[in-house]
Amino acid sequence: MSTSNPVERLANSRHEFGEHGGVNMSIEASTTFTVMAANTMPELFKGGKTPAEGCYLYGRHFNPTVYQLGHQLAAIEGTDAAYCTASGMAAISAALFELCESGDHIVASNTIYGGTYALLHDFLPVKANIKTTFVDMTDAAAVQAAMTERTKVVFAESVSNPTLRVADIGALAAIAHAQDAQLVIDNTFSPLLISPALFGADVVVHSMTKFINGASDIIAGVVCARMEFIQGLMDLHTGPLMILGPTMDPAVASKISLRIPHLAMRVAEHARRAQVFAERLTELGLSVSYPGLPAHPDHDLLKRQRCADYGFGGILTLDLGTEALASELMDVLQNRYRFGFMAVSLGYFDTLISNPSSSTSSEMTQEDLVAAGIGDGLVRMSVGYTGSIEQRWRQLERALHDIGVLEATGC
Repeated sequence: MSTSNPVERLANSRHEFGEHGGVNMSIEASTTFTVMAANTMPELFKGGKTPAEGCYLYGRHFNPTVYQLGHQLAAIEGTDAAYCTASGMAAISAALFELCESGDHIVASNTIYGGTYALLHDFLPVKANIKTTFVDMTDAAAVQAAMTERTKVVFAESVSNPTLRVADIGALAAIAHAQDAQLVIDNTFSPLLISPALFGADVVVHSMTKFINGASDIIAGVVCARMEFIQGLMDLHTGPLMILGPTMDPAVASKISLRIPHLAMRVAEHARRAQVFAERLTELGLSVSYPGLPAHPDHDLLKRQRCADYGFGGILTLDLGTEALASELMDVLQNRYRFGFMAVSLGYFDTLISNPSSSTSSEMTQEDLVAAGIGDGLVRMSVGYTGSIEQRWRQLERALHDIGVLEATGC
């Protein structure tokens, strides 16, 4: 897999067939699997037989359909292996539990998804005595200063939620590896766009609920890493996925697998439209953040790390200053112009709009919201691809006129 293009890696790796030669892989619905000889079962429990050899034990351990979906995701991310979970949070939790023990320490970005923040800030210290120091991941000196002898993980999002800052993955990997820590990157915002493993990330996780699935109808996650790491997640004694059991249903795996071939087209169109909206909003004098804008602080960094076929991502933010204005804009966009939906999540074919400080980042303390730069008036927009660009732009522009924002800028 020498190519740097994730879609080419995926095409080179495709080998799944249905049980009877179908072009789509079969759904293996069995919860348990037979062996042809009695002495094979002890080998399975000892780890002497693996799915790579066509040997399966139990649905909570490995399932053939889920295993094949993991093969697709590993190809996309350029890792040895991957395995899929029931949610993105299951993937993150499993990866961190595999890497950390009681008393260990994590250095994490101070701008991350609210659920991840709650896991690190609230859950892990109380339940597992694993503590986290939150720092600005764009400040290498701050990351280095936060490292301790017990630091086992540096955790960041490739493109941060919701501030859209871009992680310098190579620099973070160097800091982590210098102290025998592992770099875990959440790549949910940028599938195909960034391949963190190529820049030194040890573990890559996704909430596949978002762009990878694309229809907001399935909750799912994935952990992509070295084969031995994935096998460790399934250890019968201490494997977080095996013991805690956030199992992906094989029917879900089959549905997601059939959407993988369309991912490149979807990601490219999300990004194309987000670029147009970001440029036009900027021309109107509004406070826009989008990595595709030359004025974005990480524009050049993302250009160096990205696969250029997929733009700069499908998400932008618009800062209106107050929660009242943010709420008014979202109300008008949804209820007057049918521009999109007021809803959390992202990567849906219709545009989804939210106010992070009161929704997906609301788990954060007020102090941490301020430190992360998540203002009360921030609107996060996951740009969809329904309707035409010009139709959607007219709706957005009218809504901004309706709430008086453009008049304030003189437009």
